[in-house]
Formats: sequence, structure tokens, C-alpha cells
Amino acid sequence: MALSAWCLWKAKRWRFSGCHAEIFRGCLIPFRDYSFPVKLPRPRINSFCNATSRVHQKVMGVVDDAKKAAAFRAVDDYVKNNTSIGVGSGSTVIYAIERIAERVARENLNLVCVPTSFQAKQLILQHSLTLGELESFPQLDCVIDGADEVDPNMTLIKGGGGCLTQEKIVASCSERLVIIVDYTKESPHLGQRYTKGVPIEVLPLAYVPVQRKIEDMFGGRVELRMAKMKAGPLVTDNGNFILDWKFPPALSDWRAVNQGVSMIPGVVETGLFVGMTTQVYYGMADGSVKLHKSAR
Repeated sequence: MALSAWCLWKAKRWRFSGCHAEIFRGCLIPFRDYSFPVKLPRPRINSFCNATSRVHQKVMGVVDDAKKAAAFRAVDDYVKNNTSIGVGSGSTVIYAIERIAERVARENLNLVCVPTSFQAKQLILQHSLTLGELESFPQLDCVIDGADEVDPNMTLIKGGGGCLTQEKIVASCSERLVIIVDYTKESPHLGQRYTKGVPIEVLPLAYVPVQRKIEDMFGGRVELRMAKMKAGPLVTDNGNFILDWKFPPALSDWRAVNQGVSMIPGVVETGLFVGMTTQVYYGMADGSVKLHKSAR
């Protein structure tokens, strides 16, 4: 009896404070009613995260400006009237296409652009430039393309976007391969800046044998590149797979390595571009452009 009276008294007090009571095993047990608005504390803003985000945005802005500077300089130096241009793939090439379109409109240039990928083709069409193909233009005046990494000998790692085979074919159709990159792509040794490995395009049925043979011949680790927006592996424009080879740091004879990997049955092409580059345009953080020209 005393317990029931106490529960009733507590229930009345809770009712006045915005709460109710319920009957549980013959007793009135108070419980909170959250149907009325509850004022929650304001979330605390993490000033450190905001500051980090602002720094990241600033750095990316500097990198984008560097890409643009390199692309504009290369286009101004190499794109002339009545020429055929190979157009590469990647984020830096977007600025090159923009500059080519500006000059075509301003100077009424007559030129043909041959793409290395679906992305490049769409950019050419979006900017109302003349689209060409290697069947009609097998010899190009120059090719402007990007790279994932460049060493002091202008050996390149390309293929981060999966277009390495088309890029190498188009590059082989000109005596001038002009590379446009920002300062973050310059590296003292391949693999120090671009750590995802050398992309290798392979026939789907051969990807496991190729994986094993590369690891047996040269060491390192070879992984099948998986798609990000679909289940399963990434599929190239040619319907093939991409292997990413994280090679041992001691490797340096890239011409021999490229030849050895290319000879493995099932390999379509490697992302190593050895002895092909004519000139590299490095967009720097201060807005300037550094040139590295081949002796040939």
C-alpha cells in the first residue's frame, strides 16, 4: 500500500514535469514522454577539420592552376594551322582541349584532333573541334598527353585512367610526344610519386597467368584493377582487363622491363613509355612552367 501511494505521488510529480506514468504489475511507474519537442545540444564544429579542408582545397587549387599553365603553354608552342594533333586523356588534357578550342575560334585554325580514348573523343566533340581517326591521319604532327609519373629520363608511367594502349598507339604515330603535367608528377625514380604501380592491359582470359609470370620474372605484386561503379574488374575501352604491378624499387632498366613484360602472352600493352617523349611541360606551384626537352 505504501509502495503504491509512493508511485502515485511520483507519477503526479513527473506529470507536471512533462512526463507520464504507466501501470506495471499493479504499480504506477513513471516514464518519460518524448513526443514533445526536445531541445538537443548544438553540435560542436570541429575547427581543425575545417582548417584541414581549407588547406586541401587551396593545395588542389594550386595543382589545377599548374596543370592549366602547362597545358596552355604546350598548346601555344605546338598547335599550328593545318596540323593534325593527337589528344591524350586525363585531367590535364582537359585544359589543353579548352586552349585548343579558344585558339581555333580566335585564330580560325584548321586542324584535326585524333583522340586516345572515349573521354578525349567526347571532349573534342563538346568543344566543336574536328574529330579525326588514325585510319585517315596515320601520321600526326604532334601528340599532347598527360602522365601519372615522369622520371629524369622522361620515362613515363601512364594508364591510371585505363587508356594506355590507345595512348601508346597514338603516341607512336608522331615524332613529337609532348607531355603536360603538374609539379607533383615529377619524380626522381618511378614508383616514388605514383605508388599504384605500372598499369598493364591484358586479355581477360590471361590475367592470372600474366600475374604469376610478372611476379616470377621481376618480383613485386600484381593486382587486378577493380571497377569503382560496378561489380567486378575494370574493363577498358578495348574490352580488356588492367593489372597494376607494384614493382620492386630496385628496378631501373625500364626498356628491358618493358620488353620483358610485353613478350608475355596475353599482355596487350604496358603503361611504361620508354624513349618516346619529346618534351615535358611541368606546371609549377608558383604559376611558372618548367621545360624538359629530349636530346633527340
